[in-house]
Amino acid sequence: MNWFRRMMMGRYGTDQLSIALLVLYMVLSLVLQFIRIPFLYLLSLIPLIFCFYRIFSRNINRRYEENNRFLRWWYPVKTRVQKFFSRSNSRLKDRQTHRYFKCPHCSNTLRVPRGKGKICITCPVCKTEFIKKT
Repeated sequence: MNWFRRMMMGRYGTDQLSIALLVLYMVLSLVLQFIRIPFLYLLSLIPLIFCFYRIFSRNINRRYEENNRFLRWWYPVKTRVQKFFSRSNSRLKDRQTHRYFKCPHCSNTLRVPRGKGKICITCPVCKTEFIKKT
């Protein structure tokens, strides 16, 4: 294992962008297993080659900047996806006891208890009243 450690000295190694490129290659290769076009399979190798190029590169500052640009793009996407799944997860947990409605005026999502029959729902944001069956 010392030979590998000596070989990697002074090289960049793995980071979030390298891992993302590796995942992209795996997804593309999995999808292209169903679409049997050799040219597209060769195109799917580009992320893998770029991933290994980044890992074994000696230009550490350049790879660091590339990773920072990727992270500036990735973190807003990641937080939006996490918000979506956490919101749908909380809705899934209390689907037995509550229902969700959208306000017809401001499109705000309102949570009301289930099993109360027809009730008048008042939006706390715009104060619009509407009647729904829970």
